[in-house]
Amino acid sequence: MTKVYVGMSGGVDSSLTAALLKERGYDVVGVYMKNWTQDLPGMKCPWADDLADAKRVAVQLGIDFKVFDFENEYRHKVVEYMIAEYKLGRTPNPDIMCNQEVKFKLFLEASLEDGADLIATGHYARVENGVLKMATDTNKDQTYFLYRVTKQALDKTLFPLGEYEKSEVRAMATERGLYTAAKKDSQGICFVGQIGIREFLSQYVSQRAGEIIDKRTGKVLGQHDGAIFYTIGQRHGLELG
Repeated sequence: MTKVYVGMSGGVDSSLTAALLKERGYDVVGVYMKNWTQDLPGMKCPWADDLADAKRVAVQLGIDFKVFDFENEYRHKVVEYMIAEYKLGRTPNPDIMCNQEVKFKLFLEASLEDGADLIATGHYARVENGVLKMATDTNKDQTYFLYRVTKQALDKTLFPLGEYEKSEVRAMATERGLYTAAKKDSQGICFVGQIGIREFLSQYVSQRAGEIIDKRTGKVLGQHDGAIFYTIGQRHGLELG
């Protein structure tokens, strides 16, 4: 029997992924990747709740469950990269780096070493003959965040949700009575939780407030909290109308 380690984040997508693979006859093991546990001012990191939810679903499904601790690697490969890029005036994408360095490298390597034949995640994407392809639900498609995953990793990866619409995923999770069926999707920074990028960055960089000046006329249009918190083309949050 093919053994698949499923990355279970405590959300509905990864929960249904594990359920579908078990139904299809795989020997499924749920794995929670502990990548970030630090609380920030005004924001409690949800990792403990997410871990508990993932465990509950594993118990529901009757599958083994493990925790892989990648916190040090995640801080170095994802968080420090993100902060450094912002300091250089560029706009990074931590989700792409997380997939490249953590989920489809560290998680894959640790899973194979632990006895897995394949890994699986709840991403909305498809793989055909080692080629990454868009998900059926183009509104939820996540191939943009996966484009740097190697072919070698894709050959060892299953994306069961790639064939479904998000509404179908919710319905199937509800039909199976999964604990996370009604849980809201995470909208925060990859693994960090429900926190805005400005609030997160402010813990690591110094704020240098200043004036917003019209380059053509020299007129002062408003104030900003620090150029590092904005990106080229941004309009929201400048309060300039």
